[in-house]
Amino acid sequence: MAENVDVVLVGIGGYGEAYVSALLDEAQGQRCTIVGAVDPEPERCSRLADIETVGVPIFASLEKFYERGTADLAVISSPIHYHTEHVLQALTNGSHVLVEKPVAAVPTDVDKMIEARNATSKFVAVGYQWSFTGAVIQLKKDILAGVFGTPIRGKCLTLWPRTESYYNRNDWAGKERDAEGRWILDSPANNAMAHYLHNMLFLFGSDMDRSAEPVSVEAKLARANDIETFDTVAARFQTDGGQEALFLASHAITEQESVEPCFSLEFEEATVDFPGEMAPITVSFEDGRRNEYRSPNETRHTQKLWVCVNAVIGQGQIPCGLEAAHAHSKCVELLHQAAGPVSCFPEVSVQRTDTLGGPLRWVEGLAKSLADGYAQGKMPKLLGILPES
Repeated sequence: MAENVDVVLVGIGGYGEAYVSALLDEAQGQRCTIVGAVDPEPERCSRLADIETVGVPIFASLEKFYERGTADLAVISSPIHYHTEHVLQALTNGSHVLVEKPVAAVPTDVDKMIEARNATSKFVAVGYQWSFTGAVIQLKKDILAGVFGTPIRGKCLTLWPRTESYYNRNDWAGKERDAEGRWILDSPANNAMAHYLHNMLFLFGSDMDRSAEPVSVEAKLARANDIETFDTVAARFQTDGGQEALFLASHAITEQESVEPCFSLEFEEATVDFPGEMAPITVSFEDGRRNEYRSPNETRHTQKLWVCVNAVIGQGQIPCGLEAAHAHSKCVELLHQAAGPVSCFPEVSVQRTDTLGGPLRWVEGLAKSLADGYAQGKMPKLLGILPES
């Protein structure tokens, strides 16, 4: 196969714009040709004029693109509820696939993708970006080699405020299904913070291309915003490998209370801690030794794209594919099936603040309750706000 890789971009607004910019601006983009851009509303992409200048044809649907052309790699950044349809179309038409997270809202759709992929010689990579970083890959190799002993439990925390405009930016944010009945299940667990729930499961996986599968969950889901799903989650998963994974996340907090993604993993012989941002991942052994891995945030988000471009031409492997991503979709399904109904925070606890990004609804005391739960490795009393069930 020639070194040049033909790429079709599916979804060029939102996060998809990052792939547009990578292909146009980064040096590795010279190895690729954008042979098509698929988006029913391409004007939402600020790089549209640049795409058109270099002669990229625009299509309203992926079906229309494949009626006229082919691509070595389909990069899919469409909304969650279109992922399955687009992945299946790309595989059927002979393209390798990089699909953004989450791979699908429900695990049965991931199963459909696996079946379709197995019928081809193509790969499907899933864009959980930390799983494509050298730091996380090396850490997982060391976990599998038994460097830290048997994994016991993990925890992660992310607190990111989101204004009302975040939920009004499209017709699917905070929704369970779309108008045609396709599952969306948009929430912190299945969108903004999905990376970090996946990361724990990925690191606990029994093989490099597998994640630990959840088998049960204890969870409380709540919302301060006027949405169908939830903006706050406290969940403790049990996995098929015997590990516990505590996931704490909320959008209903203030900018001053923000906490960047952090995690901690406990093993028989060591504890692995990542305090967030550009700090290193540190390992503290029971015998007093210490080790470090670089921050996964040092690697550009577009690394996953170049890994896939290399894999198309037979150089390198895909670290995070459908099997590795399946566990996250199972977690989301368990949350919605087993956690019970979503609770609404009492109006007396919900504050509304005008910000530069629009009105923000937040819950007084919520950020501290979640942070305390993370520090103690325990489920918050959801959070000290709602009554105990």
